[in-house]
Amino acid sequence: METMIFDVQKFSVHDGPGIRTLVFFKGCPLTCVWCSNPEGQCSEPEIMSYPERCRRLDKCVSACDQGALSQRDGVLRYDRGLCNICGKCAEVCYAGAWKVVGRVMDTKEIVAEVAKDAAFYRQSGGGVTLGGGEPLLWVDVVKDLGHQCHALGIHVAVETCGHVPWDAFQAVRGVVDLFLYDVKHMDSGLHAQLCGVGNELILENLQRLLREKLDVIVRVPVVPGLNDSPENMEALSEFVASSGGTRVDLLPYHGYGVDKYKSLGRSHELRDREPPDAESLDRLRGIMTRRGLTVRIGG
Repeated sequence: METMIFDVQKFSVHDGPGIRTLVFFKGCPLTCVWCSNPEGQCSEPEIMSYPERCRRLDKCVSACDQGALSQRDGVLRYDRGLCNICGKCAEVCYAGAWKVVGRVMDTKEIVAEVAKDAAFYRQSGGGVTLGGGEPLLWVDVVKDLGHQCHALGIHVAVETCGHVPWDAFQAVRGVVDLFLYDVKHMDSGLHAQLCGVGNELILENLQRLLREKLDVIVRVPVVPGLNDSPENMEALSEFVASSGGTRVDLLPYHGYGVDKYKSLGRSHELRDREPPDAESLDRLRGIMTRRGLTVRIGG
């Protein structure tokens, strides 16, 4: 069974307990303005370009059959409209100025890669985390991965934005040990402005997961000026607590993904946005702990 993956990251100590391997699925129903993995939004392969690495050898220009690359006045130009993502430019560029993100992997290949670090999972209580993108867009793949990992004694977590049919959660509940559930904003109108869709389905699915006593950690990206108001955090805390939730991770905004937008030929609305300070995070944590929630700063 095959799916589109854009990265496999080893030895992570975030995104679930212990030492983990993160498998990033490509494709997401949300387009959050603060997304740190914009290469995970589109479900098809893409080219990321890094012109500052270019050594002007023109091998990529010669390799391109579509005429998407050209040299003019000593400047390498790339026309994404002509590119067919063949990857020949990346193959001939030793400097790494071109990168194809997104490759088809089958579940056996993914599990084989994950299983290489099984000893670390056993020692640390870790495992594999399926993220992205949105892994629950590929329910059958997640089920297959979960079954194979469980057969090897590997803990399985899924990071989800929640904007999928409830049937997706029902289908994987027997093979997923932990749901890392992102909640971006409690106001559906603002959620649509910031993430491209409203939050009704997201909150409905979260409430059902919590009321059915599945293992869930609610994760909230904290982006100054966008979703960090006391009113939003009060509403979120009340919703989680009243639905039976107990754990929330506050994830401070960071600009680690800013340069990825440029490499994908996109603009980034939050290029100059600063991360929240420690005092602000403590204040938000206080709002949530007063509701009886266990709150961590960071994943």
